[in-house]
Amino acid sequence: MDKERLDNDRLDDALAMLKKKGGRITPTRRAVIQILISESTHLSAEDLAKRIQHRLPDVHISTIYRTLDALEAVGVVDHVHLGHGRAIYHLSSDIHQHLVCEVCSSVTEVPESFFATLKGELQETFGFTMRAHHFAVIGRCRNCAVTVRSEIS
Repeated sequence: MDKERLDNDRLDDALAMLKKKGGRITPTRRAVIQILISESTHLSAEDLAKRIQHRLPDVHISTIYRTLDALEAVGVVDHVHLGHGRAIYHLSSDIHQHLVCEVCSSVTEVPESFFATLKGELQETFGFTMRAHHFAVIGRCRNCAVTVRSEIS
């Protein structure tokens, strides 16, 4: 299946979910979802606003924030905090975990299933239900860890 058809299917699915949960399909909501589908990276509200204002120049940043809140409330989008920076957004259907290098700031996406054992142990031991995709795991990527080790030696 080609990328355009896949993107259209993802858009249709997200809009159907929005409508099913009682949300309205507005031009801004459609644009936010389309951009999150088409971009290969996570975006902040400010990044989304810049891209949307090319299509819809009268859309204010406050509208983008309200749109993201509304889409998150019905489960269409999710946000994550990568360290101390701004929240970034992605479609909820694309659940994954983020590993952020504290040296070079690179971000590696890993499947949520990678944390299944930890999630189960936290639930069993503490009765705690973890939402791993909401936060980033901070550490050092392979390249920076090797560089630091070689500088110490």
